[in-house]
Amino acid sequence: MIVLAGGDLVLADRILTSASLFVDGDRITAIEPQERVDTAGADIVDVRDHYVVPGFVDVHVHGVLGHDTLDDAEAIRAIAAALPRYGVTAFCPTSVACAPLPLGVMLDAVRDARLSPRPGSARVLGAHLESNFINPDYRGAQPLSCIRTSAAAADHRGRVDGDFTGPDILDVIAAHRADIGIVTLAPEMPGGLDLVATLVAAGHRVSMGHTGATFEQANDGIDAGIRHATHLFNRMSPLAHRAPGATGAALAREEVVAELICDGVHVHPAVCRVAIAAKGVAGIVAITDATAGAGLAPGTQARLGGQRITVGDQAAFLDDGTIAGSTLTMDRAFRTIATRFGASIVDAAQLCSTTPARQLGLTGFGAIAAGAMADLVVLDRGFGVARTFIGGREVWHREPTR
Repeated sequence: MIVLAGGDLVLADRILTSASLFVDGDRITAIEPQERVDTAGADIVDVRDHYVVPGFVDVHVHGVLGHDTLDDAEAIRAIAAALPRYGVTAFCPTSVACAPLPLGVMLDAVRDARLSPRPGSARVLGAHLESNFINPDYRGAQPLSCIRTSAAAADHRGRVDGDFTGPDILDVIAAHRADIGIVTLAPEMPGGLDLVATLVAAGHRVSMGHTGATFEQANDGIDAGIRHATHLFNRMSPLAHRAPGATGAALAREEVVAELICDGVHVHPAVCRVAIAAKGVAGIVAITDATAGAGLAPGTQARLGGQRITVGDQAAFLDDGTIAGSTLTMDRAFRTIATRFGASIVDAAQLCSTTPARQLGLTGFGAIAAGAMADLVVLDRGFGVARTFIGGREVWHREPTR
């Protein structure tokens, strides 16, 4: 048994100060509202002057510390091993649009990491595919040569990268159903609504993103089964008072949960506050959209789906200056929410842990409660990660400064 003693426990509705958390095996067994505990044989972890929050769940992460999900067969494991230092206990490896071969290699690696997890690594969840079926006018850093404007075999747009069609990508998806959680697409593209229905029927969570959909087209997609919005406001038809666009549809429809890149750069903090106020913490998922440049020094070069990116002070960039994802980590996202968005620490935990776990159907995750999975993060008063626990085992701790 492990006892995290004396910390401020961030529960679903309040902070229980100077309390103790009991863990037996991989589960939380009890919460006691006192600092001092006398449990014979238990390992006592002193977490006084710290917060204890549910482990972070990042549903949109392309890489970290120089590793990109599409690098090679070992990339997923390398990312999983690196993420606990940032408080991430579970994540969806995320791809950019790519050819069938590298997509298959990545999804095989996701399957291997899910079935045979390595000790000390974050849990690998179903992949998030920022798919080939997006609007090229809203592609951002997605490679144009890999975009297919429809899922039909007749679509030959940009057939440069590997000479493949939309159905070739769908064949890879069909061969890896169990290892794909979220699929991002643009519902306004030819055949988009039929593709939404097909993917939903196959058990995938379909998200609208990299989309220029009108409000009406976005609502048609939601009616067809879309339940997720990829990086709200970014590479998405904007909200205007007479033309709400895909952004307005995502905000207006309660059945849609929207991702928000919580770095205060991709979306202004005031706009983030508006989005959270509009949808509530149950309707927003904090994400990083991190690239391989996350955790690296400004000026360092890395890759995003084979494309060279350069780490800037607050984001990553392609050679032509296009923003190419973020350099954000989840601990910094939590800090930004709590210090710049006007949200409470309880709300920050909901956005970073509880809501993503619930939306992915992870029963028993994303909460501090008796019987819940003991995926936990210990944060100092500046919201830096001091310790990370996965399944009741400490997998990372910050070395004390000398």
